[in-house]
Amino acid sequence: MTRMNAFNIAEYTQTLGLQAKAASFLMAKASTATKNSALRRLAALLRANIAILATNNALDLARALANGLSEPMVDRLKLTPKVIETVAQGCEQLAAMPDLIGEISGMKQQPSGIQVGQMRVPIGVFGMIFESRPNVTIEAASLSIKSGNACILRGGSEAIDSNKALARLVQQALVESGLPADAVQLVQTTEREVVGQLITMPQYVDVIIPRGGKSLIERISRDAKVPVIKHLDGNCHVYVDDPCDLEMAVRVADNAKTNKYSPCNASESLLVARGVAPTFLPRIAAVFAAKGVEMRCDPEALALVKNAVRSEPVEGQHPPVIVAATEQDWFEEFLAPIISIKVVAGLDEAIAHINHYGSHHTDAILTRDHMHAQAFLREVDSGSVMVNASTRFADGFEYGLGAEIGISTDKFHARGPVGLEGLTSLKYIVLGQGEVRA
Repeated sequence: MTRMNAFNIAEYTQTLGLQAKAASFLMAKASTATKNSALRRLAALLRANIAILATNNALDLARALANGLSEPMVDRLKLTPKVIETVAQGCEQLAAMPDLIGEISGMKQQPSGIQVGQMRVPIGVFGMIFESRPNVTIEAASLSIKSGNACILRGGSEAIDSNKALARLVQQALVESGLPADAVQLVQTTEREVVGQLITMPQYVDVIIPRGGKSLIERISRDAKVPVIKHLDGNCHVYVDDPCDLEMAVRVADNAKTNKYSPCNASESLLVARGVAPTFLPRIAAVFAAKGVEMRCDPEALALVKNAVRSEPVEGQHPPVIVAATEQDWFEEFLAPIISIKVVAGLDEAIAHINHYGSHHTDAILTRDHMHAQAFLREVDSGSVMVNASTRFADGFEYGLGAEIGISTDKFHARGPVGLEGLTSLKYIVLGQGEVRA
């Protein structure tokens, strides 16, 4: 799309809103079989078009490298066959799941004679504003289809060619299954002003879901006239408790940090109980050093790590970077091979640290003590809290949600990975036999 002036942007965004609203009524009454057919067709189209998708994705990757995007950002842009297969499986997983729409719960007879309960219904229209990862286009579209919503998707300019190619497949699957193409619309321009319009259209859009960097989410939260489901940071913690299984702790702490550096569910901070620190820290430090992970440590951890890791250069390798942590490091979402490390007295100090410095995203305890595990689950104030598992599992697909629309660190409506249920609402229904109020 060519560059538009302010009038054309407003007109274009209004058209998107009108089309989405009209499509939302058709999606709300679509049968389960029809929605599932569209999801299975989309999965088949994704697998059949791997080569075409790769060609479009290559355009985005080349542009990203030419523009000097950081390595984590370029990594997020990649639409590999493995990524395509994962989202295709997500579509099929959603198709196999029960349809929540129309589900009635909590029916109770009242003294007046009426029966009161609740029915689960689609939200209506959601707007999704996201950066980098083109697979989000499919995750958002598939969840929208299954939940009976319509959506307007605005991906980042860095992924525009990939997103357009994916959106074409989504609309093809919708039309071939008898659903309106406008049920999933991708904003076809990279003009930033469209975002400003989209987040101020409550007459068309029922909720906005931003998924990207902190500055994007802060801007949308500040300026939106539509409710927002969001998380600002992914400062995730792993706490190694006393007692713990050291072999497991090393394996899980390593995976939580180094499995992939760019996702928001990667661990950014490692807390270690003083009782196991002299044994555990040298072992995990050696793993991090071998993988080139910079360690930013409190004084106690710094001494244990420096004594355990070779600081002199090894041929063909950079010497490990081990430095004193600053106060800001405890708050930081690095999205890079960097981790903050702190020795704590025990469980209570670990929980207090997480609740103060964390971003309420995902935090894990590695422990052999059942009571410690239960206290951690109850007291850590985060969307996902884990026992003896990597924070990298904080994902809608891994949780069996089929896909996720994003992670919410809010405390109302939806929290943690937001899947089907988070894209629905409840309305009260009343059944009577002619009762009147006295």
